[in-house]
Amino acid sequence: MTATAPAPSTARDRAAALLPRLALVLAALLATLFTAAAPATAHAALTASDPKEGAVVATAPAQVTLSFSEQVAMGDDSIRVLDPRGKRVDTGELRDMCSGSTVRYGTALHSGLPDGTYTVAWQAVSADSHPISGAFTFSIGAPSATSVTLPDRQAGGGPVGIAYGIARYAAYAGFTVLVGGCAFVLACWRRGAAQRPVQKLVLRAWVTLTAATLVMLLLRNPYTGSGEFADAFDLGGLKAVLETKTGAALVSRLLLLGAAALFIAVLFGSYARRQADAGAAEGTDGGKSADKADDTDKAEGTHKTEGADETEGADETEGADEKDTADLFFGLCIGGSVVASGIAATWALSEHASTGIQPGIAMPADILHLLAVAAWLGGLAALLVALHRVPGIERDAVRRFSRLAFTAVLVLAVTGVYQSWRQLGSWTGLTGTEYGRLLLLKVGLVAVIVGIASISRRWTARLAEAPAAQSVEEPVEEPAKAAASSGVSRETSKTPAKAPENPEVPEDPQRAAQLARQRAAVRNARERQARDADPNRAGLRRSVLAEAGVAVALLAVTTLLTSTEPGRTVAQETGRAAGATTAVPDRAVKITLPFDAGGANGKGSVRLQLDPGRVGANTLHLWVESPDGNPLDIPEIKVAFTLSAKDIGPLPLVPERVGPGHWSASGVQLPLAGEWRIDVTVRTSEIDQTTVQKTVKIG
Repeated sequence: MTATAPAPSTARDRAAALLPRLALVLAALLATLFTAAAPATAHAALTASDPKEGAVVATAPAQVTLSFSEQVAMGDDSIRVLDPRGKRVDTGELRDMCSGSTVRYGTALHSGLPDGTYTVAWQAVSADSHPISGAFTFSIGAPSATSVTLPDRQAGGGPVGIAYGIARYAAYAGFTVLVGGCAFVLACWRRGAAQRPVQKLVLRAWVTLTAATLVMLLLRNPYTGSGEFADAFDLGGLKAVLETKTGAALVSRLLLLGAAALFIAVLFGSYARRQADAGAAEGTDGGKSADKADDTDKAEGTHKTEGADETEGADETEGADEKDTADLFFGLCIGGSVVASGIAATWALSEHASTGIQPGIAMPADILHLLAVAAWLGGLAALLVALHRVPGIERDAVRRFSRLAFTAVLVLAVTGVYQSWRQLGSWTGLTGTEYGRLLLLKVGLVAVIVGIASISRRWTARLAEAPAAQSVEEPVEEPAKAAASSGVSRETSKTPAKAPENPEVPEDPQRAAQLARQRAAVRNARERQARDADPNRAGLRRSVLAEAGVAVALLAVTTLLTSTEPGRTVAQETGRAAGATTAVPDRAVKITLPFDAGGANGKGSVRLQLDPGRVGANTLHLWVESPDGNPLDIPEIKVAFTLSAKDIGPLPLVPERVGPGHWSASGVQLPLAGEWRIDVTVRTSEIDQTTVQKTVKIG
């Protein structure tokens, strides 16, 4: 006798089977694209330095100091000062000069530095765990050529940054599915604890989160430092990472994942067995009710007392089992909530929520936000797996998840609005910053998911209204009937209705493998037939799959959002830059300064021309004239430039005499834009001297 395998699945079935794989591919692509788009920008920013960027100082400073908008972590090698030849001229010792709300660090310089242009390169880790870096130059005496090349790679970029970003995405995805899957089982579908597909989903999420956390811990040192993968196994660097807030958060997450492993073992162990036994008992009681009635009629009352005792004992045992199950369920809910909140807190205590304004409110709000995301999107993943792999999922479970998802969306809306206000600060930040644009994209994706969810709710309502006859839970068929309905040949269907418990396995290995494949095909066909028996359930499965696909993109945007500089910080920096920017002249600055030094020939005027009158190198011309407009040759003239708003200057300058009443100087460096005060000192004799001044705008 030969057996015929079921007919090949249709193109629609093959497409449905490919959809989960396509979702995984989409997740990987989005993670790569979003993490490779740009290095992570950070919450803290450099707000000031001494000397200023591009400044020209008359004498060598004793130290270089940097001020930041928020607290940062720096080491002895975080600030490096290089001379024009690229040689370090700092002592290598970091000075902590923080006081109150002022965040300032510095390093001392060696004495006797010659004139020239010096480069300051710095690197730090902001309070929200993101690395920041930068470089600028200043000059002593006068600018000079320098052989130092400013670094073109930002901290947190390169291949290490991409790998770290992918690990961050995997961690968020693992947390979402882990917490959401467990919440789905406990809050919506307790019988799901005994279902293998749901168990596999949650276990894989736990493994993903654990592996991603370990990768982030190892890559943390090169991510915030050298950018080289080889430094991932540097024990000294790993020790330094463990002493930081982010390192402590990652280690705490690993410890909490150990507790989560115990929770999963209980949920899918003893609790799952209790649920399986309860389900089996319900099925057995329904199937044997008629037999029990017949046996009771034949008993003739002779054993009524014994039957009553047995019934009472069974009721007591059943009541004790139910109480134990209820206690176990309560313990799982409390323990799971604590562990899930703890894992969420490892993000809230080390990233954006821990810095900025109102951290005491922002951190609990961030924890609630993460838990709501997990309950919604992670529960959605569990529901998708159940609809695809477990045809017998109860309709009430789907309805309970619909209510859970609605509550989660409300929590997301409240906490999301607060976090948006806190991170943006203004409507301008919503449209004028990268953080705001990503936030708008996230809101758009949430709106799309909510729209698809409304379709899912309509399918759910149809499930609830469907008559019991359409239930997908069908009685177990006899082996012969199942084979016949699955496309097995007539010869095979002639086998007895009661198949032997241990069918004979052919001795031929190829024949045995072929038989195993045929049995698997029959089993899959039966599962597919049961799964597709209810058109409403099939429609719900398609809409949930669409929700999950958009959720993958939403999670990628959220990952990128957590590593982007908040709009409020960007707006503050833009405001400071705008305050320092002044009108830029379209031509050279030309001013006339009358003077009166006293004595003979002590009166006159100075015509000054600064070309081009912009930041950087300028050419200065001075013409001294008598009251009648003729050139006035005086013994000496000096000029000084001062930018009071930035505490720059006075920058002294002694021009060279070009001719009678005419002096000039080239290469006059003005490092920053702003309101510059020009002081001109005129000496008309050995004892007669005066200083005149005027403020001009340099752009």
